Amino acid sequence: MRVLLYGAICTLAALELTAAAHPAAAAPNPRAEHRRAVLTPLEQAATDCFAETIGNNPAALAHARAGRWYEAAGVIGFLCRPEVDAMTKARDHLDGRGAGGRYFTGTYTRHLGQELARRLEPLLTTKAVANAEPRADSEVPAAPAGEP
Repeated sequence: MRVLLYGAICTLAALELTAAAHPAAAAPNPRAEHRRAVLTPLEQAATDCFAETIGNNPAALAHARAGRWYEAAGVIGFLCRPEVDAMTKARDHLDGRGAGGRYFTGTYTRHLGQELARRLEPLLTTKAVANAEPRADSEVPAAPAGEP
């Protein structure tokens, strides 16, 4: 009986030592948290740049209104190059060479249109405005005949 009890105590002690020696196994994946902490602000900055630049460019905004997000981003893409480069370089650093370019042309680009549509929605909807003033190019009403 003592041998059995001693064996159980040794097993529990070994498990405790193993857990203490490898805290990463017990904790949530710190690598995933680190990746998220590094990549999320860079992706956000690139998307912010695309949204702001498309909103300020009439040609890009016309493409966006027609739902042609790839063309809209292509009109202004060079202006967001620093943000895109930072995002792809970080991916390359974390996932290996070429991963950033694959991510940008694949996953990021597929979801970019949806994100831009959400952000630019107020600019994309057309609003009809009624005006009671006569148009400037309309005819001037004729004066009554009895007035000088």
